[in-house]
Amino acid sequence: MVFLCEGNTRSECLRLENPLNRTKNPHRWPLTTREKIDDVTRCLVVPDAKLKDMMERLNAAFDKGLAADTAASASVRMLPSYVRSVPNGTEEGDFLALDLGGTNFRVLLIRIHNRQAEMKSKIFRVPDLVMKGTGDGLFDHIAACMAQFMEEHGLKGSARCLPLGFTFSFPCKQEGLTRARLINWTKGFNATGVENEDVVDLLRSACQRRGDIDIDVVAILNDTTGTLMACAFLENSCQVGIIVGTGTNACYMEKLSRCCKLEGEMELNDDEMCVNTEWGAFGDHGEMQTIRTEFDDEVDQGSINPGRQLFEKMISGMYLGEVVRVVLARLAREGLLFGGDTAAISKKGAFPTKYISEIESELMEDDERTFSKTLQILEDMGIEGVSQLDCIHVATVCTMVSTRAAYLTAAGIATILNRMRKRYVTVGVDGSVFRFHPTFPKLLDEKIDQLIDGDLEYQLMLSEDGSGRGAALVAAVATRMKNERR
Repeated sequence: MVFLCEGNTRSECLRLENPLNRTKNPHRWPLTTREKIDDVTRCLVVPDAKLKDMMERLNAAFDKGLAADTAASASVRMLPSYVRSVPNGTEEGDFLALDLGGTNFRVLLIRIHNRQAEMKSKIFRVPDLVMKGTGDGLFDHIAACMAQFMEEHGLKGSARCLPLGFTFSFPCKQEGLTRARLINWTKGFNATGVENEDVVDLLRSACQRRGDIDIDVVAILNDTTGTLMACAFLENSCQVGIIVGTGTNACYMEKLSRCCKLEGEMELNDDEMCVNTEWGAFGDHGEMQTIRTEFDDEVDQGSINPGRQLFEKMISGMYLGEVVRVVLARLAREGLLFGGDTAAISKKGAFPTKYISEIESELMEDDERTFSKTLQILEDMGIEGVSQLDCIHVATVCTMVSTRAAYLTAAGIATILNRMRKRYVTVGVDGSVFRFHPTFPKLLDEKIDQLIDGDLEYQLMLSEDGSGRGAALVAAVATRMKNERR
């Protein structure tokens, strides 16, 4: 845990450890203020005992999500992806990919040759009115953007109808490699007429309404599966995919013999399938009550989907900044921060997650401890008379919240690795929190190592565009396997 104090050397002040250790250092912190802040924030510290208890509950939730008689009521849905293989190096050709998972989406053209992937792509925005409008309006917008991309790359009217992989990063009930029904929207989307519908059919219908583009959707997948596939293209030992960005999710290669809910649909032998856990909903049935805090409850109640995606709301970029904000607001209300000024910090959404990364990056780089960046952020928010001590308090809260997120993610990954029991596994990871937070990857790696069974080994691998490149790779693998069956 990073903590800064006056009177110590930088190496003594920048420590990755339990934040409650700061109570042992009296340097220049008024004792009563320090103790009161400790009392307020103590609940954000998650000891290993609680993490291990969470791991047992998560593993049980995995089993429940895979069992035929309990899958429908499980908080962790354990959705089959129908992806049965990772790339083997023989995939060749041109493929389209569509990546929808947030306020921006992309269309991509990817050429695979000799285990190299050449990519061209374009980013389009999903306006808020479209996100929260009708399903037809949403998919018409996507089809219009696809048509623009295909026009720019000479693909409209082409005799070739390229295979397309569709990354759709929302909870879906997959009914085949090209069939997936949306279970519920997340990440701020709320377009009507999409839940319980096959999103591939909605995409095809939107293209047909235009009449000027033709698509061949050969696979639909989650961005987490794409992350796994993109890493497996470079490292065949990749068996787990993790997203820690706007939202969070995990997938891994599970033995079909454990997927009891698929009995009768396919032969359950020792072969494997990539399972999309949808672990963001872990805790929705009360499994996280020993770890959740009043701050998490406040963030949840102010969200678009109260009572849902509770694990995600403690980890992902969409919520971490808001968790920090409600903690800071509590400290301000109690006169422990900003001289009791609560106006600016009480505004919902006033403290985006990027501020956490910026403030903690300054902690690592600011040898003079001027806190100029932190001060600028707080003043830009409209907080007046910010002191250096305020900056220290804010940085400490940021670090506590981000460290908790890293540890919870680590516990989830360790649960999967312990469950798989493979001697060496590469874990592909993507997402803005993992990419841009200055200490998240290190904290994640250290805590996984402490939580996994002693005879297992792993490595973390940053995914290179899993949601885009990975979609094309799933399409490539699906095309390769289809050709092999001929």
